Amino acid sequence: MKDVKEIITAARSISRLTATEMIHAICDGFVEFHGDRKFGDDPAIVGGIALLDDMPVTVIGTQKGHDVTENVYRNFGSPHPEGYRKAIRLMKQAEKFNRPIVTFINTSGAFCDVDSEDRGIGEAIAESLLVMSQLTVPFIAIFIGEGGSGGALALAMGNEVWMLENTMYSVLSPEGFASILWKDSSRSDEAAKVMKLTPDDLFSLDVIDKIVMETRRKVARKSDDVMLELKRELSAKLKELKQLTPAELVEQRQKRFRNY
Repeated sequence: MKDVKEIITAARSISRLTATEMIHAICDGFVEFHGDRKFGDDPAIVGGIALLDDMPVTVIGTQKGHDVTENVYRNFGSPHPEGYRKAIRLMKQAEKFNRPIVTFINTSGAFCDVDSEDRGIGEAIAESLLVMSQLTVPFIAIFIGEGGSGGALALAMGNEVWMLENTMYSVLSPEGFASILWKDSSRSDEAAKVMKLTPDDLFSLDVIDKIVMETRRKVARKSDDVMLELKRELSAKLKELKQLTPAELVEQRQKRFRNY
């Protein structure tokens, strides 16, 4: 089992594949959609339609960058309200056209500046949770980096939730946890162990359903091999979920999260 500090470092690395890179790796014909039809577009969330093994799907992801310029443009993967409202629009569109949904999550949390509060960040996250809980199409959420707070959960209420091996999912950052609980952010390593934020911890707690391995015998796998496995597993699971009726999909998803 990997050390929690090692996992956090890997999850936050700017060299990790981004949401758009993963979408292009496992899907064909990706067409990106923009805007929430209320305020504007948010580059921190990308989304659109694509083909996964010739299956039409809606894909949505929080987008980070590989350098400072791109990260500033993407707001370091921290969405504003219009980003979540764009995702909600795409989810409702997917439901209308009976397309499965796949989300790719890599965010430290929603952006909480004055403008976000003025435009209703809390309401946008709440609406996203409500919409996800009632979707009548298959929905798989995948953590591909950081997964922090309600900003991550707002895209993660799937019929199944998966994590790549070197990712994290928690109610807030270890630094924030340590600052609140012990008034000392330097104790973040200690906080990380208490928080149970690694894929192994969360799998044992039944918070997630699958871990996609990024190493084999402690050696890093090629990203192409990881993406090929992810594509194969996603395609198989979505085809399995499509056998359920709309009512069964909603019931399964709601029961899954009530078990928390």
